[in-house]
Amino acid sequence: MIRRAKISEIDDILTITRACADKMIQIGIHQWNEHYPTKNAFLNDLKREELYVKEHKGKVIGAIVISTHMDDEYVPIQWLTPNGNSTYIHRVCIHPNYQGMGFAQEFMDYAEAYSRKNDFASVRLDTFSQNKRNQRFYEQRGYKRLGDIFFPKQSEHPFHCYELVL
Repeated sequence: MIRRAKISEIDDILTITRACADKMIQIGIHQWNEHYPTKNAFLNDLKREELYVKEHKGKVIGAIVISTHMDDEYVPIQWLTPNGNSTYIHRVCIHPNYQGMGFAQEFMDYAEAYSRKNDFASVRLDTFSQNKRNQRFYEQRGYKRLGDIFFPKQSEHPFHCYELVL
C-alpha cells in the first residue's frame, strides 16, 4: 500500500535512506551523503503533504515525494511543458532488502497516476549522472533527458533532469 507518511515514520524513512546511501556507496555511487537527504527535508515534505510511504506486510519499506514545488535549481532547464503545472519527484527510496521487487515501479506508477488524475501536464525529476541504473529505469518509462543541474554538497558530478509529458 502507498499512502501519505506520518510524522512518527520520519525516523524509519531516515533509516531507509541511510541504508540506500550505504548500498550506493558500496557500488561506487556517491549520490546521498550526510548532507542529503536530511530530516528537515522530509519534515518539510510532510508539512506540505507531499511525502508518501510504501507499506509492505505492515512495514514501511520506502518513500517518495510528489511535489508541486519547483526548486530553484530547475529554473535553467528547458522543460518540454510550461512551468507551473508539473509534479516533481524527489527522494525515491526503497530499503535495499526490498529492491528489485517492483516497488520503485509501483511508486512511479502511483506518482504518474496521481499527476494524470490531478490534470498535471508532466512529471519532472532528476537523477544522479553516475547512477546508470536509475537513468535506464526512467528512460524505459518514457522520461526524456533534458539537461543537467548540480548539487555541490552531494557531488561534483551533475544530476540529469528528466520529464515525462502526460
